[in-house]
Amino acid sequence: MRKIVRAVVATAALAAGLVSVPASASAAGTPYVPGTLRPSVSQATQDQALQKYYDFWKQNFLTTKCGTGTYAVLSKDADHAFVAEGEGYGITISAMMAEKDPQARAIVDGILKFVKAHPSVNDRDLHAAEQDSSCRSVNGSDSATDGDLEIAYGLLIADKKWGSSGTVNYKAEAVRIINAIKRSEVNGTTKFTLLGDWADDADYRNSSRSSDWMPGHLRAFAKATGDSFWDSVRSRSETAVSQLQSQYAPNTGLLPDFVVNTNSTPKPAPSGFLEGPYDGKYSWNACRDPWRLGVDAITAPGSAAANQVRKMNTWIKSATGGDPAKIQSGYSLSGSKTESGQHPCFTAPFAVAAMTDPGSQAWLDRLWTAVSTWSPDATDYYGTGITIQVLLVLSGNYVAA
Repeated sequence: MRKIVRAVVATAALAAGLVSVPASASAAGTPYVPGTLRPSVSQATQDQALQKYYDFWKQNFLTTKCGTGTYAVLSKDADHAFVAEGEGYGITISAMMAEKDPQARAIVDGILKFVKAHPSVNDRDLHAAEQDSSCRSVNGSDSATDGDLEIAYGLLIADKKWGSSGTVNYKAEAVRIINAIKRSEVNGTTKFTLLGDWADDADYRNSSRSSDWMPGHLRAFAKATGDSFWDSVRSRSETAVSQLQSQYAPNTGLLPDFVVNTNSTPKPAPSGFLEGPYDGKYSWNACRDPWRLGVDAITAPGSAAANQVRKMNTWIKSATGGDPAKIQSGYSLSGSKTESGQHPCFTAPFAVAAMTDPGSQAWLDRLWTAVSTWSPDATDYYGTGITIQVLLVLSGNYVAA
């Protein structure tokens, strides 16, 4: 299955070949919508926190063991050594760190080499979603939409940072993948993203993953290709977010990991739909939604995500009494906890949501402290990768393609 298991897995075969880290620089991101909040600390302090996590990520999750000139991101807490979302995160993170890391371009090129060496069996312009510790594609060698969306977006960032006149034509590579996503990972009738290029059948063609509804990515795809199809995909998911919030989460604004019935009125998936008992809850996939919606709200004037993500922010601030330490690892859509304890993939994204609310400066500052002082875990690729990307946003280093 395409499940991400949030537990440690053995990666001894890849323990060597992890990458060294350089020093820091200053912010270089996309200007935010006027009124966007930022943490009440200096830019230097924000950049230092970002650099700390980036260095940790490189040292613990980036490996060169899969071939000469190849880089790959280890997913130590997944059920396979490498997963597609991790490679996408690696390209995006490294491209956005272009001004701060002289290795960044080599890392992007090396991860792209890994991705292209492992094509999906269903569409060779997409990435096979899982590889084992010997760098071999496994578990069907088909794709996962979240990974391909992120790989394409990261390549658009690479084009913005370095242009496409060098060894790698980042723009052309991105467009190649974007066109394949349209061809094989979007339901052409409903305009919803599918779960992967394996999911266009009776059981799954009318289902989707809410964390794949990334309005900023879809805007970038429309811009890069000149194809209004992507505006339709974005519009459809924006409408679905509002529908789900209104009908199933009027008090919280939370979204479910998986959504079904996308051919009529979308609704949360039933328990055990794909990954486990919390498939219809705000769990380990949907935890990314406040970040994904929030970043569009602060970079795209008039974004529908602004009001949607403020609902989430208002609820979590109230539910925790303004204490980030009380954010739990999953909730029902009505707001009761499903799993106890803190995890950065649940805490960090709410900091991006807080940036959208003019009345949340104190709450944002407390979230900043929680996120920037969290002790990273060398076995937690998922939480570390999300934390770095949230810190890119908080520190003003985020780039909208």
